[in-house]
This record gives sequence, structure tokens and C-alpha cells, in this order.
Amino acid sequence: MELLNFNDLLRSHPYPGRGIMLGKSADGAKAVVVYFIMGRSENSRNRIFEATEDGIRTRAFDESKMVDPSLIIYHPVRKVGDTLVVTNGDQTDTIRDGLLEGKSYIEALRTRCYEPDGPNYTPRISGVVEKDGAFCLSILKSADGDPSCNHRYFYEYDAPLSGEGRFIHTYQENLDPLPSFEGEPRRVAISAPDAQALAKEIWENLNEDNKVSLYVSYIDLSSGQADTVIINKHQ
Repeated sequence: MELLNFNDLLRSHPYPGRGIMLGKSADGAKAVVVYFIMGRSENSRNRIFEATEDGIRTRAFDESKMVDPSLIIYHPVRKVGDTLVVTNGDQTDTIRDGLLEGKSYIEALRTRCYEPDGPNYTPRISGVVEKDGAFCLSILKSADGDPSCNHRYFYEYDAPLSGEGRFIHTYQENLDPLPSFEGEPRRVAISAPDAQALAKEIWENLNEDNKVSLYVSYIDLSSGQADTVIINKHQ
């Protein structure tokens, strides 16, 4: 699979959606975690990322404008022991609870499916990062927009290469309804030396009208210390 420029990919996908990128820094010393959200509606855009004790959560920027919190208020990132879980919905808690019960993330996600937001049936995308930097990505999606069948795909990277990541996002292209992401997670280059530099690059290349919030973390593989940046359009 071709090694792609992450920023070029972001610029070529300006439509609303959510994305996860996991990988390893160019020096091989840090795990890299990226999650961003975009939105079309006022309800979806009325959000910020907020740090919590074990990760981050979404919350309304203006509570008076919140219409339906069911699919937009959740914990995108939670740390469970030495494992970091990142997802685009409340399946973060499903994975966390499964891990605490001694199950695998795959077992946990087998209890879930795509989001009930027809006709888009937005995919649930999830990632799990281990202490040694190994990571997994998954997507749960409808059968080409047919909600009668749920497809589950799991991708595991047990020895990530330095300076590379894998990027998965919710929608393949800007059609109506929005079609689900297709194929393997995209192979992208990571050259930014730290979380601040990568966050700046990504934020500048996300569509100005649709971008909402961004989370970037560089996790030192020897110490476990995390350098984390959160950027919200509504500050």
C-alpha cells in the first residue's frame, strides 16, 4: 500500500466526518494518536473536546443550542490500565468495560454495530493502542447502506513502523446519503516531531467550515508519559 501524505488526504476529504489515525513517531520512540470530529449541523458543530481524568469527552459548547446529544456526546478517548482506547462514539465505554472484564476489544465490539442514524448509518470506527505501541483499528458499518446487515472489520498492527500511521475515517466521499469508508485504513507518513507540530498541521488542513475539534497525543513508549494537544474551534 502506498505511503500517503496525511495532510493531502485531509484536504481531499473536506466533507463532515470523524477520523482516527494511529502510528509511531519518526524517531520510533512514541506512539501517535489522532482523533478529530467535523460537522454539518449546528447541533454537531456545537461541541468541544474536554480533558478528563482518563482521556477526553465531548460536551456542548453552548448548552442552550444542544438538540439531541445521543450520538454526539461521548468519551472519544479513555485509558484502561496501559491501553488507550479511541473511538467515534459510546463504543469507547463498550471496549473499556470489555477489557476490564478480561475480554478482547474484538469481543466487545461484536456486541455493537453502526450508528442508528439512517440513511447514513454512520460507521463506528475504533482504535486500541497498547503499551508497546502496537495498535488495532476497526470499523463497524452497514452493508453499503443496507441496515439489515452489519459488517465488522478488524485490522491489527503488532509492530508499527517508525514514521508511519494508519488512518480510518467514517465516510468515503461526499454523496447523499454519505457512503461508509471502504478498504483498509490508509497508510500515512508521520514526520512531525511532537504533538504540537502535528496538531498544527492537521488543524490547518481540516476544512475550515466543518472542523470542530482535534485531539493529538504523542505517548513515550519507555515512560508512558503523554504529550497531548486539544484544539477546539469554539474556545
